[in-house]
Amino acid sequence: MPKSTGLGDNCYVDGFDLSGDVGAIDTIGGGPAALGVTAIDKSAMERLGGLRDGGLEFTSFFNPSALQEHAALKGLPTTDRIVSYFRGTTLGGEAASLVAKQINYDGTRGEDGSLTFKVQALANGFGLEWGRSLTAGKRTDGAPTNGASVDHTDVSTAFGWQAFLHVFAFTGTSVTVTLQDSADDAAFANLTGGAFTAATGQTSQRLEGGRTATVRRYLRAITSGTFSNAVFAVVFTRNLTAVAY
Repeated sequence: MPKSTGLGDNCYVDGFDLSGDVGAIDTIGGGPAALGVTAIDKSAMERLGGLRDGGLEFTSFFNPSALQEHAALKGLPTTDRIVSYFRGTTLGGEAASLVAKQINYDGTRGEDGSLTFKVQALANGFGLEWGRSLTAGKRTDGAPTNGASVDHTDVSTAFGWQAFLHVFAFTGTSVTVTLQDSADDAAFANLTGGAFTAATGQTSQRLEGGRTATVRRYLRAITSGTFSNAVFAVVFTRNLTAVAY
């Protein structure tokens, strides 16, 4: 894959598209804690992998308009939030997501008149999860649709999967986003447990498949239900090795 810049990235929080208000992604990090287990007969550190963790920090510009950053962030909820970073808005692009606690919403008014806010989202329960987008940034469906597939290029895996959904806008009765896989990009089948809870408005969700579930080469997101407008984004993580939460 060629090298790229960070131009054209997106940032979503619980079904809010904050891409136009976020000026910088300050940190995206995660992984297991390093547990020191160095014995006295060693001349170098020994470490074991401990609990998984993760976090995403960003700086936003103040925007009090409806559905923008102040409305999304000012509440500082104690409940979980879903935060996603899209490296560009190309179908199949890299994306990172996490279930997190929003720790702060700290404003700074600069001498030059600027007004920015720092936000830290720390993972809760699962750690940071890198995957690929099954939508080209935000996707808009006006009726039930079979989305275009993403080729993961290698053979099927048997270590399970995770997925994230953001619904930004909706008109209708309900929409269900379902994940499907295929070995040949022709015959698709629903992933077991791969249907998100039917959405009736702005929302976000995380799904998790069985830890030994097989995932085939091609993945896509389809929609069903009764609606005239559904704007949403999906990130899918196919595990390449055993993962436990």
